[in-house]
Amino acid sequence: MPQAGRCSGNSQGGESMIRVVKKDGTKEDFNIQKVVTAVNKSAYRALVKFTEDELDEICRFVNGRVDELNKSEVHITEMHNVVEGALERVNPGVAKSYRDYRNYKQDFVEMLDDVYKKSQSIMYIGDKENSNTDSALVSTKRSLIFNELNKSLYQKFFLTTEEIQACRDGYIYIHDMSARRDTMNCCLFDVEAVLKGGFEMGNLWYNEPKTLDVAFDVIGDIVLSAASQQYGGFTVPNIELILEPYAEKSYEKGIEKYEALGLSRERAEAESLKDVQKEFCQGFQGLEYKFNSVSSSRGDYPFITVTAGTGTGRFAKMAAITMLDVRRRGQGKEGHKKPVLFPKIVFLYDENLHGPGGELEDVFEAGIRCSSKTMYPDWLSLTGDGYVPDMYKRYGKIVSPMGCRAFLSPWYEKGGAEPLDEQDEPVFVGRFNIGAVSLHLPMIYAKAKQESRDFYEVLDYYLNLIRELHRRTYDYLGEMKASTNPLAYCEGGFLGGHLGLHDKIKPLLASATASFGITALNELQQLHNKKSIAQDGAFALEVLEYINSQVTKFKKEDGHLYAIYGTPAENLCGLQVKQFRKKYGVIENVSDREYVSNSFHCHVSEDLTPIEKQNLEGRFWEKCNGGKIQYVKYPISYNKDAIRTLVRRAMDLGYYEGVNLSLSYCDDCGHEELEMDVCPVCGSSNLTKIDRMNGYLSYSRVKGDTRLNDAKMAEIADRKSM
Repeated sequence: MPQAGRCSGNSQGGESMIRVVKKDGTKEDFNIQKVVTAVNKSAYRALVKFTEDELDEICRFVNGRVDELNKSEVHITEMHNVVEGALERVNPGVAKSYRDYRNYKQDFVEMLDDVYKKSQSIMYIGDKENSNTDSALVSTKRSLIFNELNKSLYQKFFLTTEEIQACRDGYIYIHDMSARRDTMNCCLFDVEAVLKGGFEMGNLWYNEPKTLDVAFDVIGDIVLSAASQQYGGFTVPNIELILEPYAEKSYEKGIEKYEALGLSRERAEAESLKDVQKEFCQGFQGLEYKFNSVSSSRGDYPFITVTAGTGTGRFAKMAAITMLDVRRRGQGKEGHKKPVLFPKIVFLYDENLHGPGGELEDVFEAGIRCSSKTMYPDWLSLTGDGYVPDMYKRYGKIVSPMGCRAFLSPWYEKGGAEPLDEQDEPVFVGRFNIGAVSLHLPMIYAKAKQESRDFYEVLDYYLNLIRELHRRTYDYLGEMKASTNPLAYCEGGFLGGHLGLHDKIKPLLASATASFGITALNELQQLHNKKSIAQDGAFALEVLEYINSQVTKFKKEDGHLYAIYGTPAENLCGLQVKQFRKKYGVIENVSDREYVSNSFHCHVSEDLTPIEKQNLEGRFWEKCNGGKIQYVKYPISYNKDAIRTLVRRAMDLGYYEGVNLSLSYCDDCGHEELEMDVCPVCGSSNLTKIDRMNGYLSYSRVKGDTRLNDAKMAEIADRKSM
């Protein structure tokens, strides 16, 4: 907290003759130093520090106005107005901070009453806003209730009146308001850097692992601990390459053990290799157990992703294939095994390595077998066309997705946002996002038409709202201390993350991205000319190109890595319909369903073949480089040949591709098949069903209930092409 400065000049004018009447009716002598303390607090909340000259000016203004009142008693509300007038002259931003805070008692009563009502609903009904949270659990209920309070605090003390209005009306949506005051969003966490040479976690020193099984245990601890200190997706890139050196250590140690027992070198190598294979199998099983049963301190199961596929060493290959086989076989008691949801697996596809006859074709085939039974892995093209393949082909750098679909913009080792010279290379691992704010494009279009205004003029207003919000977020988060996430900021998990515990994290934010999200492009096109993006799409593409041009301009002017993000609307898909109806009513093919389309995807009810959908969505692909995924519904039953063909086609196109099946498992007899609602073997309706939520998988039914909201369930019921 800043120290209260002292005013020079006439700082005590009239104090002994004037008393201030407090809200409770008590009176005390007017003291200008209390004004100084109050305005410094407001400045601190606005990330401003007043100079002595500014404090003098405030004091002179307040003393002068108080003298002009010519009263022996001044009510506190009148005094507030005087102080606010002084701040408006010196710094309007601090004036707003003061104004927002001065009536906090009344606001807090109203806010806490609202939070209490929501908490009662969470306690006794539950919450389905996020499918990764099991609101039946006590820890999750506590977290959800705290999130409601934190969200209210964010709205009250961080947002401007214009931003609050835009959110309430529905023209923009600020994702994760409950967490974005406290920390950063999705990341590519550098687990390898943390492990190297050992690290400190929870006031304990961890030595670098000397064997593979210990490496698995420590990696699990790192991931659970670090993922708890953020929100959004937590990705461990190229996990097979991280594990490879520890497998080598276990292998060499095993050879020594078996040779000491009298085995020949050849036999010792063979037995040690079997042990390493077993450690990989048990290690990946252990990660699946941890990540699907141990909720984080946030109250949810952390959204953990691992990427793999490009390692060519024997232990890297063993790691990748074993991980895929463990996922394919599932977890559970014998005869009732089913796949887990976490970690999400992303296969890094290099045509030269994984194509027919390639060195890693066997790893690719293991991925196809796994996708045909579990939907995962999702497939990321490194050698097709577009931004991600370009980074790989030019620099050999992999841009792994953060969570389900967020991607980082390039940040160059020497030049930052732009390369300094031809030798400058981008770095992606160890970087993160600070949050997303999404535009509701159909509502913005409807507003422009209703008010007879140019659509792009109205769109610019909301783009600039998001821009200003991001700028303040960079400034606000920059004041955080490294102690808020030691593994990331002090132990090397993030780029430049070797700060002292009490250092501010501002230097690390230069390479962080901030996302401008887009939703409901299909409904925007429908509103424009009553055609879907499958039928037309030209206007939707024009709008997306315009947003790209504006965001590129913002990026250059502000010096921040802004990116455009195809929003995966989960709870938002239903909220946006309600917001649209409230303002503009029910319009056919725009707001007549219970959900809107997410991102740039064709409407799920369109009767399209997988190839048609791949082609239609390709127009928008390079316009959303901050976050995107392409997926199609495979109307086939575990057909590996068809999946292989469609995946290879998507990889040629440069996509990040998701295989979409509807997996169903009978919890009574263990029978499994696609899209069943009643088990044909035993007649039970006690099923577990797994569906693709957006860019990730979730339970559409488990133990007789669903973790999905009603709007998303309605969307799943309408699916033909997705």
